[in-house]
Amino acid sequence: MLDLLLSDPVAWGSILGIFIVVAICMYYVWLFLKNVKENA
Repeated sequence: MLDLLLSDPVAWGSILGIFIVVAICMYYVWLFLKNVKENA
């Protein structure tokens, strides 16, 4: 199962897309917390 997933470019694209979305969300959360901390 895992070797099939690793050899499939479509699966890699999906994993990469999910990772990018999560990274952007975490970045915005970090920016928000940083701003709240500076304003408080």
